[in-house]
Amino acid sequence: MARRKSLEERIADRVAQRPPMKESKNFEHGPAKWIFASVLVFAVLVHFIIVGVVMIFGH
Repeated sequence: MARRKSLEERIADRVAQRPPMKESKNFEHGPAKWIFASVLVFAVLVHFIIVGVVMIFGH
């Protein structure tokens, strides 16, 4: 009776069948790229707003 491969072996087989990643491609997942960019832009905007508030109200 043939035994079923373990989960790790099945994942390893699946990963081995993938083509190599393209150079200069950092994100495989499209939505992850947009979430990362959105969080980055949000953080920069918040910093600018805080700096502006401190410049206006700081004495």
